[in-house]
Amino acid sequence: MTQFQTGSGHHPGETTGSSERAAQHLTGIQLAFDLAAESAQLRVERGFREGDRNANTLVKAEDFRIVLTTLHAGARLQEHHAAGSVAIQTLSGHVRLRVGGETTDLPAGHLLALAADTAHDVEALEDSVFLVTLAWPSSRREHGRRF
Repeated sequence: MTQFQTGSGHHPGETTGSSERAAQHLTGIQLAFDLAAESAQLRVERGFREGDRNANTLVKAEDFRIVLTTLHAGARLQEHHAAGSVAIQTLSGHVRLRVGGETTDLPAGHLLALAADTAHDVEALEDSVFLVTLAWPSSRREHGRRF
């Protein structure tokens, strides 16, 4: 495991880092990620080795988030909802979501989109890695500004 130096201060839009994870930029005009390397890093960190999950926020903007999450087989994220729209894309493994009375399997390579405020839970059928993308209206969009 790589050890990283952390400082007491950090710039807005940047994490402080830890002994297991380097500081990273969460905002910017362009952010690029090696998802295989990011996934491997999550799996070697203590949160995953000693617990049932680990996650890393890759992008954090006013109206948008991308979170890389890993779950051990059998682990579950209890029912929850997000204020904005959500997309869940399985990169490896196999997860199952329950939305209302329906169950949707998401093996690797599959994507599910959920409307805002949709309650759901997530269960890993195998050790799994998935991306969660959250988006919601921002004050910029509400005032007519477009991307």
